[in-house]
Amino acid sequence: MRIALYQPDIPQNTGTVLRLCACLGIEAHIIEPTGFPSSDRAFRRAGMDYLEAVALTRHASWRDFEIWRQLRPCRLILFTTKATLSYLDFSFAADDVLLFGRESAGVSEAVHTAADARLLIPMRPDMRSLNVAIAAALAAGEALRQTGDKGSAQRAAGDSSRG
Repeated sequence: MRIALYQPDIPQNTGTVLRLCACLGIEAHIIEPTGFPSSDRAFRRAGMDYLEAVALTRHASWRDFEIWRQLRPCRLILFTTKATLSYLDFSFAADDVLLFGRESAGVSEAVHTAADARLLIPMRPDMRSLNVAIAAALAAGEALRQTGDKGSAQRAAGDSSRG
């Protein structure tokens, strides 16, 4: 399972998603440019001490991300308020990339077109959208529940549950 952020705008949200990925043993991907300084130092500050525990890949552009993705058998699952299919009615696979757009603008039409699936997190009709980190947590939780990938967090921690 992987979470990818497309050109994130808000460093605190990015830090929260990196922390989520570290805690759950999920790969994180940042598709640049970001709306904030994205040096290793800036990421360390946003991700606090969790940055050392996350498998983070940074892609210089959408094109670079697509090149990376072509080399792997994975589906691109876009979470968007423009979708009609609920993420609760979708069958996730363990190698999926869960993609979340910019807080300020979402994703481009090219990204929408490239997605293998576009999913919606149902909410009240009078609300605009969820915080991207909360959306990522909901999506990752459901995807991990469906795929039964309970071992990713244990593997990342060295499986300390065995005595």
